Amino acid sequence: MKIGLTGGIASGKSTVAHILVERGALLVDADQVAREVVFPGEPALEAIASTFGQAVINLDGSLNRKALGEIVFRDKAALEQLEAITHPAIRQQMQQRIHTFEEQFPERLVVADVPLLYETKQQKLYDGVMVVYVPAGVQCVRLMERNSLTEEEAKRRISLQMDIEQKRSLADWVIDNSGSLDETKRQIDHFWKSQCLP
Repeated sequence: MKIGLTGGIASGKSTVAHILVERGALLVDADQVAREVVFPGEPALEAIASTFGQAVINLDGSLNRKALGEIVFRDKAALEQLEAITHPAIRQQMQQRIHTFEEQFPERLVVADVPLLYETKQQKLYDGVMVVYVPAGVQCVRLMERNSLTEEEAKRRISLQMDIEQKRSLADWVIDNSGSLDETKRQIDHFWKSQCLP
């Protein structure tokens, strides 16, 4: 079985992914893959350089994330250009890894950690979607603490994603991560047993 794991920013998705791995799941992390597809020599990095210029490439040939960020986070069209380059590469790499895991370990749960799963309409790629949920107010406080942001900055970042309540309503399984770690683990154990996972 392969499931998509998503949630809102600062909802504790990494924590849930870690617990699932402890239980025996195999993890494919979109953020990790996103870093890998722009390594030197990768086609996506070459496309970024030809689109945005050599100023976004460091002297050692690696991506200058800061320089690229300054371009794309000020200009929606530039961000869309970047996403048109990186998203297909990320999706292809993730599907290859998932396929390999399914072939090598057919009895194990494969978890794809995809922050913008619903926003990029990838839910149909999986047997089901697990949403890590915390109420928006908790999300805001955690994000302010984690990233040293003002309330206004935190709310702006949260607003860039689909509303957490909407994600919750679309989910096949919801892990409410607003309580203690033990409560979160109990919910994951319940999910594990309900799916008869080894």
